[in-house]
Amino acid sequence: MYGNRMIQTPFVACESTICLPGEGILGWLNKTSCMADAEPIREIRRKTARAVYVRRQENMRTIRVTGKGQIRVRPDMTRIVMEIEGITMEYSEALRRASVDVEQLKDLVAGFGLKRSDLKTLNFNVNTEYESYKQNDVYRQRFVGYRVHQELKIEFPSDHELLGRMVYALAHCPVRPEFRLSYTVQDPEAAKNELLGKAVVDARAKALVLTQAAGVRLREIQNIDYSWGEINLEVRPMDRMLMADAMPMKAMAGASDSYDMDMEPDDIEISDTVTVIWEID
Repeated sequence: MYGNRMIQTPFVACESTICLPGEGILGWLNKTSCMADAEPIREIRRKTARAVYVRRQENMRTIRVTGKGQIRVRPDMTRIVMEIEGITMEYSEALRRASVDVEQLKDLVAGFGLKRSDLKTLNFNVNTEYESYKQNDVYRQRFVGYRVHQELKIEFPSDHELLGRMVYALAHCPVRPEFRLSYTVQDPEAAKNELLGKAVVDARAKALVLTQAAGVRLREIQNIDYSWGEINLEVRPMDRMLMADAMPMKAMAGASDSYDMDMEPDDIEISDTVTVIWEID
């Protein structure tokens, strides 16, 4: 009581906390459970933990090593990329002819037991085309038409006989596409994972050599840096060719509707690097 007034002091219930020697402020913050100040204490705890982590990182000794992985992969898939071009005076006619060409190619691949949906479109565009001419000593331009360009691909498990029959069919179909032949792998992710694994193993082997020579020990990994670049799993034994009735290839003996495509592609050689940082002591 103070005069005629009663002064009340706010009371906050806290459970008793005891910090052991060496625990410091962070140890106290981890033990305290004052409910009235829970949020401020959590914020202090976060900031303190962050400061301790930063201090530890600054004082940490590390070693940074780049490992290289390299493997050879045997291709097991055949890829044919086809290009079709045409020019018409009407835009609608250009689109119609492009659709007809694709349907004919889908019918062609379906005839070899493949799915029509296996023929994938890689690129499609329609551009206006003009040509220059001279009139009264002045160069002018006139509209030629709408040029349609399509790029499609088909992939299938490597089969020399199937490839020879398909190439023959492409050479004699009304669409007359240009094409290029290449080989790839059916499971590219498995090859990439194997490559990364070898790169990490190589990095660790190098790190062990360096630390043993320096008289220090490897501890936990602090960081792994990988470029995530695109790895090309493709080999091209043949460049683009223009399809014509007379192909510069030898027909298979006893087969009038197939070419001899008995080609053995080389293995695909790929490599990549991984950088690993270890703590050392």
